[in-house]
Amino acid sequence: MRSLIDQIEASLGSSLYYLSLIGTLAVPDIAGALSSVDGDASGKKYADWYDTWARPRFVEAVRALVPEHACPYVKDIENPLTGDVCYRFRCSLLHQGSSQHPKSPFSRIVFIEPGATTNVIHYGQINDALCIDLNLFCREVIAGARVWLQAVEATEQYMKNYERFARRHPDGLPPYIAGVPVVG
Repeated sequence: MRSLIDQIEASLGSSLYYLSLIGTLAVPDIAGALSSVDGDASGKKYADWYDTWARPRFVEAVRALVPEHACPYVKDIENPLTGDVCYRFRCSLLHQGSSQHPKSPFSRIVFIEPGATTNVIHYGQINDALCIDLNLFCREVIAGARVWLQAVEATEQYMKNYERFARRHPDGLPPYIAGVPVVG
């Protein structure tokens, strides 16, 4: 799992934004499955994982930018991208290549590429669209995944499910393929 997270982070640094976004949107699915009793993914597990591990990273980041003396005045900050809305967006993007879901509260979700503007628009609503800074979104989910991993990777449930996790084998995967790197 760490290798997957590292590769998503590397794709951001290589300006591979489609891959960064698609990989990031898969993380809550995979993590939700790895944490579950049956090892399977579901929309509810996705939304719960996102709301617990990724969504709070936005508020933490905002509060970290606010000078200490101003903290009491910063109230009611909330990431408008809920786990359910993120899951619906993930379904639309991964299965239809669309940024629009008929059951979303937003007409579309737009991700702004890094360096496209000197302004930062992150979880800002413009008309009926939700605008998200792609780099910040991916990094919030990555940060959530790293915190989650620290909390669960030593648990019996995680270890049981991780046995089935597709990972990179640099010297092959005997008895199937030996001597060449594979993912499997």
